[in-house]
Amino acid sequence: MTLKLYAHPFSSYCQKVLTALYENGTPFEWRTLSPEHPQVLEEFAALWPLRRFPLLVDGTRTVTESTIIIEYLGLHYPGPVRLVPEDRRAALDVRGMDRFFDLYISTPQQKIVFDSMRPEAERDPRGVAEARAMLDTAYGWLEHTMAGRAWAAGEQFSLADCAAAPALFYADWTHRIGPAFEHVIAYRRRLLARPSFARAVDEARPYRPLFPLGAPQRD
Repeated sequence: MTLKLYAHPFSSYCQKVLTALYENGTPFEWRTLSPEHPQVLEEFAALWPLRRFPLLVDGTRTVTESTIIIEYLGLHYPGPVRLVPEDRRAALDVRGMDRFFDLYISTPQQKIVFDSMRPEAERDPRGVAEARAMLDTAYGWLEHTMAGRAWAAGEQFSLADCAAAPALFYADWTHRIGPAFEHVIAYRRRLLARPSFARAVDEARPYRPLFPLGAPQRD
């Protein structure tokens, strides 16, 4: 039975799952969430009333949250690239880095973007300043962590890198990664060169005008 992925190509958390799918060449059916496909939106709302994407459907089973979807794929649709190590200690490192990118890169990045979409009177300057400070702190920690590493949790591409790729991609658009963070910049370049993530980035190119802060002319 064909896997169905309810997602939008421009969403960072959707790109996280797409990177995992493309890493292993896992076949799936796109169910694109957009106003041009109202029936798909209705299906999605019926399956998951919280309406947070991506959502994976495998027969009668629905799987929510990007990290859990990738873990589910590894259990039920394993491929040549093992994204969560079998060794439990190594798996903890991978999961820890996955949470770092979701919580301390993606979350403050999205805070800044979503705030820009509010009416002027409803904006939260203090919250945005705190989000930018969090990103600077996270970049600094990651700079130290990535020194001597090829990928987020060591020498093997993993779930953590699936999280890192869209997180750093959009974070640099939102709050530029400064030249002092040379290891972070180099890591982001490696992620952009990874064929699985490069494919997700290319599929999202038509949607760049939608980026609220204005997409830069790069990447």
